[in-house]
Amino acid sequence: MNDIEQVMQNALDAFNSYKTLSPAKRAQFLYETAKAIEEARETLVPIAHEESNLPLARLNGELTRTTNQIKMFARLLEEGSWVEAAIDTADKDRTPPKPDTRKMLLPVGPVVVFGASNFPFAFSTAGGDTASALASGSSVVIKGHSAHAKTSEKVFEAMQKAVQRAGVHPFTVQHVLGSGSTVGKALVLHPFTSGVGFTGSFNGGRALWEYANQREQPIPVFAEMSSINPVIFFDGTLQQNAPSLAKTYAASITLGMGQFCTNPGLLIAVQSEALDKFLTHLGKEIEQVLPQKMLHSGIHSSYNKGLNQVLAQKGIEKVGESAQQPGEDEAFPTVAKVKAGIFLENPHFHEEVFGPYSLAVCCTGKEELKKVLKQLKGQLTTTVMATDEDIAANGDIIDLQTNMAGRIILNDVPTGVEVCASMVHGGPYPATTDARFTSVGTTAIKRWVRPVCFQGFKDGMLPEALKNGNPLKIWRIVNNEWTNSAIGQ
Repeated sequence: MNDIEQVMQNALDAFNSYKTLSPAKRAQFLYETAKAIEEARETLVPIAHEESNLPLARLNGELTRTTNQIKMFARLLEEGSWVEAAIDTADKDRTPPKPDTRKMLLPVGPVVVFGASNFPFAFSTAGGDTASALASGSSVVIKGHSAHAKTSEKVFEAMQKAVQRAGVHPFTVQHVLGSGSTVGKALVLHPFTSGVGFTGSFNGGRALWEYANQREQPIPVFAEMSSINPVIFFDGTLQQNAPSLAKTYAASITLGMGQFCTNPGLLIAVQSEALDKFLTHLGKEIEQVLPQKMLHSGIHSSYNKGLNQVLAQKGIEKVGESAQQPGEDEAFPTVAKVKAGIFLENPHFHEEVFGPYSLAVCCTGKEELKKVLKQLKGQLTTTVMATDEDIAANGDIIDLQTNMAGRIILNDVPTGVEVCASMVHGGPYPATTDARFTSVGTTAIKRWVRPVCFQGFKDGMLPEALKNGNPLKIWRIVNNEWTNSAIGQ
């Protein structure tokens, strides 16, 4: 169904119904969605494997992650305090009199979600953007990704079973396919669309953001777009752990053939014997990695183009590459190095190459390392591999990292995003279009809501979350104090 006018009218009608449902009813719908997707596992995983070239074990794990995060949002609704209810009761004796004001978060309206190519389940049809939007009370129109269209349609079929079982409006979730430059553009520009979720390339996310700002009434686009996820290696930890660090980072760089938005694409350190030793080990580890097929021919072509461009730049040296030549649509794992002075002068080295590639930047000293960090754009993650003594001596480096990314990691790899309340999967532009939000974890719901204040309303007229008796038993700020008690008790 690609009649966009009808799709968006359906989405608005569904929103006007769905937003009135109780948190318990919306939670039931999410539980039914997770259940229906799990029931379809034996059908979904083989189709996704055929379309994406991803291994069956990875896809089974990703499907489990997907249903778990849907259930996570259901539990968030059941607890209920996420609406950030705040109440300031009236004081008629004050001069001038103080009115009764009560605030909570309410859904924005129909949301358009664009499926991602690199996660056919977790960041696509029923992924985190869709789950968080549905939890907020928004209806959702899913723009399925053409690289796994069959998978997307089958997941949507499961979601339709959940719609029927939970008894929610039949158009609470809709699914369309088609070109991003035509169907996607029409969805973003439609006046009934209230927000957009996207995970993909910088060019794709930037285009959607520009469409949204061309509208008579601009809307937010929450796009996760580009990140090279710099990792800083301090000399202390390199001296202690060079062989094991090389093995760990070779695995991280080539995990999923590098097709993770958190792939460690930049390795930064001060030149030393320990760094040379680490890079020698890393090169040998990369040589042992076998080329594998990428998600689709388009990503494979882009990777080869980007890799060839960066390797053609003056001053770059290969550290290691796979010992086996790649076959059709297979990526060629590669690690290279460059001196920091050359890196600083050449913007080609600063751009993401989406695939199993990483660049080591060798600095003359700490000040040059800081210059490299300051020149980098916004990132999803940045990592520091360091001893306790390294951390104590380099607080200024940690401070720079805090300013540039949404997640700062100590002594681990960035590939791996835990789905939990404390996770931040976002960062300053161009990592995302809005660094104040995350696309992973429970606070991802905050993208699809806005604060609304009710002033002077009688108790029976108010939403449940704002009533004196606190029937939902949620935590609220009442006259500047946290409480889950009824007002007057």
